[in-house]
Amino acid sequence: MSESDAIKAAVRPNVEAIRQNPKAQVIVIGGGINGIGTFRDLALQGVEVILVERSDYASGASAASSHMIHGGVRYLENGEFRLVRESVQERNRLLRLAPHYVKPLPTTIPIFSTFSGILSAPLRFLTHKQGKAKERGALLIKVGLMGYDSFSRDGGSVPRHTFVGRKKSLAKLPKLRPDVKYTATYYDAAVENPERLALDLVQDALATGPHARTANYVEAVGSNGDAVVLRDLVSGETFEVTADVVVNTSGPWTDVTNKALGEATHYMGGTKGSHIVLDNPELYEACAGGEVFFENNDGRIVLIYPLNGRVLVGTTDLEADIDEPSVCTEEEVDYFFKLVDHVFPTITVDRPQIVYRYSGIRPLPGHGDTAPGFVSRDYRIEQTSFASSKTVKQLSLVGGKWTTFRALAEHMTNDTLALLGRTRTVSTTDLAMGGGVGFPQTPAAVTTWVKAHGADLGEERTRILLARYGTNAATVIEHIARIDGSGDRSDAPLETLPGYSTGEIDFLMTREHAVHLSDLVLRRSIIAFVGALDQSVFDELSSLAAESAGWTADRLAAERERAAENLRFFHGIVVDAASKTAASAVN
Repeated sequence: MSESDAIKAAVRPNVEAIRQNPKAQVIVIGGGINGIGTFRDLALQGVEVILVERSDYASGASAASSHMIHGGVRYLENGEFRLVRESVQERNRLLRLAPHYVKPLPTTIPIFSTFSGILSAPLRFLTHKQGKAKERGALLIKVGLMGYDSFSRDGGSVPRHTFVGRKKSLAKLPKLRPDVKYTATYYDAAVENPERLALDLVQDALATGPHARTANYVEAVGSNGDAVVLRDLVSGETFEVTADVVVNTSGPWTDVTNKALGEATHYMGGTKGSHIVLDNPELYEACAGGEVFFENNDGRIVLIYPLNGRVLVGTTDLEADIDEPSVCTEEEVDYFFKLVDHVFPTITVDRPQIVYRYSGIRPLPGHGDTAPGFVSRDYRIEQTSFASSKTVKQLSLVGGKWTTFRALAEHMTNDTLALLGRTRTVSTTDLAMGGGVGFPQTPAAVTTWVKAHGADLGEERTRILLARYGTNAATVIEHIARIDGSGDRSDAPLETLPGYSTGEIDFLMTREHAVHLSDLVLRRSIIAFVGALDQSVFDELSSLAAESAGWTADRLAAERERAAENLRFFHGIVVDAASKTAASAVN
């Protein structure tokens, strides 16, 4: 039996719900962060909306970000003032609305000259051409940060930048290159677990009522008159859905989706960005709890910062082929090591320290001969008719990034409501997200929350779940308690990963739209990201996932093979797909 045959299964309940009622006001194609944000916003307005995603939620470009929520200080040099203003406002907003995952991030720029870049900057500003690459000097960076601060004046929630000389710079970051002349420090934010925030938004939408429906692993494969033809990639079944408005939020694959629907477009021209995650305690300590951020001599943005107990290093900005899988190459790894050496020359980094690597294609617009680093990070919405339909309208998203997803979704929703002849009834401007609702943000408030919800699991475990899921931990705790009280199964710490429990894994597999084993290890948790996925953990998680999902031995073997290949090819993690221990769990 082939892997695809083994994985094929009966139609899932959420897919069946769409098949049984294949009509909606809006269908959103593409479940990255912008599609999910739009789905949530439309659902909050009471619109009958369906979201489909051909893979897992937030598994494409949305899974390949730098994990930053930032205003984009360098966009000032591109003249993208509207984008910077919106980005800074949305950064401040997400710190308030999603405090369980979005955290302040002090960001330091090491500066090695005073006047470098002054002559080339006006040319870059006016032409958006690369020209002769040069690191930015102190004067240029100071001017840029003063402008950046100005965008935070209204409702700003982070401190203004500081600028210090060599002595204070090395006192704070003693591992920096000794010839550093200045450092500038400002605040942005990091999203510690972006895939989980995306899942929160999916659940927010579904909680509004049955008018909001969604399914992952469902691909838009064509059109038939006014209908979108969908294929369930799990069961293999094909069916049609009709809507008044089709919204294409396929990210870098927007043109690919439009072609499948019968309308050739040439909107996109994304670039490739890669990252590595290092287990290097010396580098982690050298960052002093913040990000080191600068523009390299080749014009690429460099970031090095502590995240989830590891160090994230990125990123590249290379021309990309949308038809080729995006992987972090050995040449890019060498490039990252040179970047670390450029600012921390005494710290040794090597390949055995890489616990995770990833790469993706940014959903940027076509850019002709504009250098990749100068391609606009702003977004626009293109309106057309849907395929050959004379009545159905289509909106296609070009561009977009994590930081501005809420504002973008608001814009897309407003345009969609206008096509439907409706008006907005609910604002998302101050609406907390997922586990950010009621999230305690002081030690005293955390203690109060833990006491209120920790009777079944105890204080220590409840604190871990609160940090991992925000206030949605209450739902996880209820699920675990229900399993523990059922008599059939009991909750216990994993043998290989005691920070997780069997009941928690069951929750992730049965309550959060997980379809494949890779969904569990890559997006429902950060187990793979932090380098915790060794062979024994992979085996135990496989067995637990199979038990929760009711997989046959053939299905489990196929899932292990699929996950192992995904982990090896895209993330540099090697595990053996064959395991008698795991297979015996379902025999």
